[in-house]
Amino acid sequence: MAQPVIGIVHPGEMGAAVGKALRDGGHSVVWASTGRSAVTAARAEQAGLEDVGAVGELSRVCSVILSVCPPHAALGVARSVGRFEGLYVDANAVSPSTARELATLVERFVDGGIVGPPPREAGSTRLYLSGPAADEAAGLFTGTALEPRVVSREPGDASAVKMAYAAWTKGTAALLLAIRALARAEDVEGALLEEWALSLPELESRSQSAARSAGRKGWRWVAEMEEIAATFEGAGLPDGFHLAAAEVFRRAPHAEDAALDEVLRALNPKAEAR
Repeated sequence: MAQPVIGIVHPGEMGAAVGKALRDGGHSVVWASTGRSAVTAARAEQAGLEDVGAVGELSRVCSVILSVCPPHAALGVARSVGRFEGLYVDANAVSPSTARELATLVERFVDGGIVGPPPREAGSTRLYLSGPAADEAAGLFTGTALEPRVVSREPGDASAVKMAYAAWTKGTAALLLAIRALARAEDVEGALLEEWALSLPELESRSQSAARSAGRKGWRWVAEMEEIAATFEGAGLPDGFHLAAAEVFRRAPHAEDAALDEVLRALNPKAEAR
């Protein structure tokens, strides 16, 4: 049986790594360069992905399309591929309700959620999948650096796993940054750090790591926090935790090497005037 041609929309850091994992697994993997940046093109070339030009061309040449993009763009990406009768796998950080809306846009839909860093070695990253064709999608990743895990046959369930997981990992990162900004605004940061050293020694380094992540990826996490908030609201739970987290990441500077002080100043510039 011929190997499927898999289209990646769009190969950012995560998408390119997923594409390379599929290519290393023996699949033909393509992408569409029209309207994309030179940085994206270089990343796709390094991953060994073949360029087919326009996004609409993916529907013609591919039997599988995998969407890996910022969550706010997931619906637009699904619409951009046009009429597509193959397997469409959305692996974005979206709420279950958004996943179910995506399922109405394509004929054969698989809901997905990635947990872990860009997959470069086995055991580091998992792709949760749900929907009637989840087993078929999982088969594409067998033996690759990205481990597939089927949750159920219901679209939205894989996204629910991703939302619950990221609610902790990224939500607590935002909370730590807000706490440091509060302590600084009240001029008690030194006392707080002393207490952390005594009772919660890991939190100082975690807040430093949170600042670096917020600088590199916070712009992308704003919509993800909003999707998590929508997930909580849809389940009848308070959504305010993650709406606040979205605001923290919205205020964070967009810089690869953002230092903690820079992030805290951006979160609460009034504190510097005290």
